[in-house]
Formats: sequence, structure tokens, C-alpha cells
Amino acid sequence: MDKRILETILSDQMEELVQKQNIRFCRRPEEDSIDLNSTQAQVVIGVRRSGKSTLCYNALTRSGVKFAYVNFDDERMIHMTGDDLNDVLEVLYKINGDFNYLFIDEIQNIPEWYLFVNRLLRKQMHVIITGSNAKLLSGELATHLTGRHHSISLYPFSFAEYCEVKNVNVKSMTTRAIAARRAAFDEYMSQGGFPELQFIRDDKEYIDGLVNNILRRDIEQRFKVVHTYAFEQMAHHLLNVAPAVVVDKTLQETFGFKSQHTAKNYVSYLKQAYLLVGLHKYSPKSRQRIVGEKVYPIDVALMNKRENAFAGENLGWRLETIVYLDLLRKYKRRGFDIYYYDGRSGECDFIVCDGRKAVLAVQVSYDISSPKTKKREIAGLLMAAKKTGCDRLLLLTDHDNEDLIHDGYNIAIRPVYDYVLTTS
Repeated sequence: MDKRILETILSDQMEELVQKQNIRFCRRPEEDSIDLNSTQAQVVIGVRRSGKSTLCYNALTRSGVKFAYVNFDDERMIHMTGDDLNDVLEVLYKINGDFNYLFIDEIQNIPEWYLFVNRLLRKQMHVIITGSNAKLLSGELATHLTGRHHSISLYPFSFAEYCEVKNVNVKSMTTRAIAARRAAFDEYMSQGGFPELQFIRDDKEYIDGLVNNILRRDIEQRFKVVHTYAFEQMAHHLLNVAPAVVVDKTLQETFGFKSQHTAKNYVSYLKQAYLLVGLHKYSPKSRQRIVGEKVYPIDVALMNKRENAFAGENLGWRLETIVYLDLLRKYKRRGFDIYYYDGRSGECDFIVCDGRKAVLAVQVSYDISSPKTKKREIAGLLMAAKKTGCDRLLLLTDHDNEDLIHDGYNIAIRPVYDYVLTTS
């Protein structure tokens, strides 16, 4: 690429980034995980438009360090290769002068990017990277930046962050404040947590554009998907029915794939692009843990804000999805694992494990006003407790708040809108 054109592109990008100074952002907990003094590359990874760039920008500007910026998610740079990266660095020095911090957006778009990053790290450059494909974390990073990167997962807004953006008081216990939180949670359960979506009227157009961009650009182009129509049908189907157990054979038959292996690969692509997140079955046996995986959307907005979603309210599924994403935020970063339990005598939605020890069992039900429903949900918790040895049992609903003792086990029943505002 002509360096004069490249200079224009990079100058435009920096100007666009600086404009973020005029927008009010909430401070997100993941910002504290970015270590700007580290010699490791700081890698923020997550679904598109979850706020990765803003998070990195806030961390850099609040620290006061001088940094340069390049965004490879730019159509003017679509044909760039690893051979062009040194020219990018040269132009960045021309624009910014000397700098020791380089912020790189959507780096996975450049082939063999890791060679460039490794060279920068050897030169003592502090590198901050964002990416929206899990392969960046599980593949290239693990293979080529072993021991030289620190990864931070970022999801769309949590309910607490949503409340901060909407100026909802999360601490006051007055009747008015509690009612405001309840109303805010109902909106959050419908609207979801994509940051830009909070300021956009046509939310369906926004989500349609986001999903199509991920499917066609991040997945179909990157992985050279041949049967694009069937693949997109499958993707929308899984978003419609999630949370659901993935059965490769059923997907193969439904969408006419040549093999179960193709279906398995396609589901993997959706997870790598963070449209879906997986949940494995609890079992002490490794073989049992890798079959019967459940999938959830990365945000509830993906469940009904798409064209022809035909999803309806699905309040129970939406509540379960919000709880799972909350558990990921709270426990994954601490090294805990999360499973679901499916036994002959019942099911439990989530089992949180610290190594081999089950530390929390969670059941989610939107409405337990029916004695039959309440009995079934409690039975699932008790079954999970006895099978896993877990003694902390939690039943989350839309509005109930109660403490029970069953079969010697303490069971806390809490409204989800309260629980997701707690730290553990």
C-alpha cells in the first residue's frame, strides 16, 4: 500500500478514536485486568461491538501514556498482509513521533500477525491487542505467543454496567429505587447489553447488521465456508432455540450437510466468533464432559432482535442466558469451571466448580408460583447437591426472595435482578 494513503488511513483512525473522549463511558471491571506495565501483550477478546476498543482506549488514556493506534477492521486495509506491517509501524512513527505503547484493533484480520507482535515485544514495546475470534486466543496466541500474552475476555454490558449507563441506582433500598431496578432489568432482558445498542432506536437493524457481518466476514470468509446458505440457516436456528443441547447428527440431517463433522465445524465457528458460548455437561469422566454440549447466545439481544427470529418472549430462556453470562463474568476469570448437570432423576442448570470441587449449584426458573414447578426446581438442586457434593444451592427466579431448608440443605431463592448485581 502507498505510504501516503496509509498515513491518511491511520490519521483518520486516530481521529475517530480520540472522538471517544466526548462520549460518556462506564468504567468496566475488565479495565483493571489490563496491565500496561507488563512485558506481555495484553489481549482483549470478545464478540464484535462488545466495547473492546473503548475498554483499551480508557485504560490507555487514564494511565496518561503516549500510544499509537491502528485498526485492521478497516475496508481500506482489507488486502493487507504480514509483509505490510512494517510499513504500518513506520507511518505510525511518522504520525505520532516516538511511542512505547501500540494499540492494535482486530489483529486477527492480518495473516501471520503474531510474527509482527513477537518482534515488537522483543523490542520492549507494550502491545495492547483486541480480537473478535476465539482462535486468536486458543490457536495463534497459545502457539506463537506462549507465555508472552495476558488475555482478558470481554462480554457485552452486564446488568450493573447497563444500570450505570442508564443512571439507575443499584444500592438504594427505597421502594422507588427497587421498582426502578426491576423496570431496568425487564428492559435489559429484552434489549441486551451491546453498548451501542443503548443509544440506537432501530435495534433490529443493528443486530441484523452485526450478525450478518460476523457470519459473512468473520466466519464465511475466514474459514472459506462453502455452503453459506445452509450455514447461515443453521446459525439463525441455533440462536432461535438457544439455550439448547447441540446434536451434530440432527443438524446434519436438518440442514443437509454432508457429514456430522461439517455440522460440528460450523458450530465451532460460531463459538469462535463469540456468537455462541458453550456449556459442557458435569461429569467426573472426561468422555462424558465433551458430549451433549449446550450453547447459549453471547447476549439476549441475539435471541429476538434479528429479522424473522420468531422467538417470542421466551422469558425463561432469556433469564437462564443472563444468569449463565453472569456466572462466566464472575467465575471464569477466577479460574473456575461451569457445567450443567443432567441425571436420570433430574437436571440442574449450572454447577460451578473450583477444580474438582463443586462450590455452587444454580437453578433458574422464571416463575415458581406453581407448587409443581417449585417442587421440580428444588428437586433438581437437591439431586445436584447429592451427586456433586455441593452445599451452596441457589434458585433464581424473576422476583422471589426466600430461604428454605430441604433434606438438610439450605436453599436460597433470589430474584435474578438482585443476584446479578452481587459480586459472587
